[in-house]
Amino acid sequence: MISPTPQAPVRRPTADDGFVVVDKPQGWTSHDVVGRMRRLAGTRKVGHAGTLDPMATGVLVLGIGKATRLLTYVVGADKDYDATIRLGVATTTDDAEGAVVTVAGEGAVARVDRAALDAAVAELTGDILQVPTSVSAIKVDGKRAYARVRAGEEVALQARSVTVSRFDVLDVRQVTAAVPDVEDVPVIDVDVRVTVSSGTYVRALARDLGAALGAGGHLTMLRRTRVGGYDLAGARTLEQMETQADADGTLATIPLAEAARGTFPVRELDEVEVRALGYGQWVEPSGRPDVVAALSPSGTLVALLEDTRRRGENLAKPVLVLAPAS
Repeated sequence: MISPTPQAPVRRPTADDGFVVVDKPQGWTSHDVVGRMRRLAGTRKVGHAGTLDPMATGVLVLGIGKATRLLTYVVGADKDYDATIRLGVATTTDDAEGAVVTVAGEGAVARVDRAALDAAVAELTGDILQVPTSVSAIKVDGKRAYARVRAGEEVALQARSVTVSRFDVLDVRQVTAAVPDVEDVPVIDVDVRVTVSSGTYVRALARDLGAALGAGGHLTMLRRTRVGGYDLAGARTLEQMETQADADGTLATIPLAEAARGTFPVRELDEVEVRALGYGQWVEPSGRPDVVAALSPSGTLVALLEDTRRRGENLAKPVLVLAPAS
C-alpha cells in the first residue's frame, strides 16, 4: 500500500509591510525569532534591529517586507535594559551561560560596600571606553568573535566609545550562589536599570563593574525594555501574535508610516514633492541635521530624506524611496 504524500504546511497570507515588536522569550536566539516570524508573516523578507542574546528577553523590533529597509536606523537607537549583575563570580561569557573562571570568595565580597559600588557605577556612567565582550558578534578578520572564542582562540577586541546615559542601582542583595565544582559561595546581586547607546554591551558593564570592585562580575538576568521609540508596552509574545494571526487571517503589523513616526522626525509633503521624490528627485531642505521621514498628504511613507548641499544649494535628497512613481 502506498503511503499518502504528506501535505506541506499551509502558507499563511503575507503580512503587510511594517514592524512587529516581539517580547523575545528566554532561550531563543534572534535568528530563531526571525524564523518563526517568517512563518507567521508568510514571507521570508523579515529582519531584526539588533541581536538579543539567548539568555536575554524583551524588546526585539522586526521589519517585514519593505520595512526591513528601515531597520538600519532602528539599530542605531539608544536602548533601555533591566539587568541583574552578580558580583563575586566571573565567567567566560560575562553572563550566566559561560563557564566560571574566578570566584572571589567571602573576603573580596565583604569589601564591596554601597559606597564602593556607587563609585564604581559612577565611573561606568557617561561617555566611556568599553572593550566589547569577547563572545560578541563583532567580526575579527572576517569571522565573528564568538566563533573564534568557541574554537579556542584568544580574542582581543579594541575598546570603543559608548554612552551609558543612565546606570541606576535598584536593589542590592547578599545571597549564596551555587557554583559548579565549588561549594555555595557568597555573592552580591545588584539589580540595575541602564540606558545605553547602540553598540554598548551590558554584559561588559557587569564584567567591568566586577573588575573595578575586585570581585569579578557577570549578568544573571537581562531584559531589554526599549529600543528607540518601541517599548514593552507595544510588544507581543510570539504566542499572542500567532493567536492574532489565526483569528484575523493575517499577522498584524505596525504600518510603514506609523513605524517611521516612531523612528524619525516627520516631514509632511505636498503633492508636487511626492511626485518629485517618486522619481528620485531632490526637494527643498527639511532644515534638520538628521534623516527625516517624508509622508504624503494621505499619510503614505514616500521616502527618507537627508539635507545636503549640491552645487552650492541646500537641498533634501532621498536616501530611500519607498513609494516610487508608477
